[in-house]
Amino acid sequence: MANTKVEFLDEKAIEELKRKNLERNRKRKIINGIKAGIRYGILVIVGVAMLYPLIWLLGASFKTNADIFTSIGFIPKGFKFDFTGYVNGWKTSTEYTFATYFMNTFKIVVPKVILTIISAVLTAYGFSRFKFPGKKVLFSILISTLLLPNVVLRIPQFLMYNLPLFVPAAFATDTFFVFMLIQFIRGLPKEIEEAACVDGCNSLQTLIYIMVPMLKPAIISVALFQFMWTMNDFMGPLIYLSSVEKYPVALALKMSMDVSSNVNWNQILAMSIIGLTPSLIIFFGAQKHFVDGISAGGVKG
Repeated sequence: MANTKVEFLDEKAIEELKRKNLERNRKRKIINGIKAGIRYGILVIVGVAMLYPLIWLLGASFKTNADIFTSIGFIPKGFKFDFTGYVNGWKTSTEYTFATYFMNTFKIVVPKVILTIISAVLTAYGFSRFKFPGKKVLFSILISTLLLPNVVLRIPQFLMYNLPLFVPAAFATDTFFVFMLIQFIRGLPKEIEEAACVDGCNSLQTLIYIMVPMLKPAIISVALFQFMWTMNDFMGPLIYLSSVEKYPVALALKMSMDVSSNVNWNQILAMSIIGLTPSLIIFFGAQKHFVDGISAGGVKG
C-alpha cells in the first residue's frame, strides 16, 4: 500500500515537472519571438530608411518635372506614370543619344577592369610568394601610395600616358586591389604550389592553373570594385576628355544640368536609373563571390 502511494506521488511529481518545463519552454519561445520581432522590425526600418532615396529616385523618374518637388512620396499622383523622362532623356539635348555615352563608358570600363585584374594578380603574386632584394622597401612604398588622394595622380598620369583613363591600370596603380589580393594569397596553403612545382610547373603555370582558380572570389571582388568605381568616375573623364562625342555617362548626366535654363529633372533621374542598372545587375549577380572575396581578403591565414 505504501509503495503504491509513493509511486503515485512520483508520477504526480513527474507530471508537475513536465508541465513546468512545457510552460517554461512556451514562455521562452514567446520571449525569443518578441526579441526576434523587435530585431527584424528595427532592421526593416533601417533598411527602408537607407533604400528610400533609391526608391524615391525610381518613382520620381516617372513623375512630371512639376510634380517631383511637390511631394516626398515616390508614387506619382493618381498612379499616372510618365515615361517621357526616359524617352526624352535617352535622346539628350545633343546630337548623340545615351547609347553613345554608354558605349563610351564601356570602352573605358572594360579595358580598365581587365588590365587591373591582370596587373594586380601578377604584382600580388610576386610580393606574396617571391623573395627579392628590396622587397620590404618596395612593399612599403606601394602601401604608402594608398595615402595619396587619387586626384593628385591625375596630371602625372596625363603626362605619362596617352590614354590615362585605363592605361595606368596595366601597371598596378590601384594599390588597394594589390593589397587585398596579397592578403588573400597569404591565406592560401603553399603545399599546393609546391606540389605543382614537383609536377613540373613553372611559376607562371602555377599562377595560371593553380592560383587563379583559388583567387576567383578575390578577383571577382576586384572586378566589381573597379567596374563600379570607373562607371561612377567623373573627375578623370572631365580632365582628360574634351570632345562631347567621347563623354561617358557621368559627364553626359552633368551636361544635362544646364544652370542657364530650366532643368528637366525627370529626364536626369530617369537616365540616372539607367546608368545605375549595369552596376546593380553585376553586383547582385556576383554578390556571393564579392562577400567571400572581401571577408577572405581581410583576414591573414
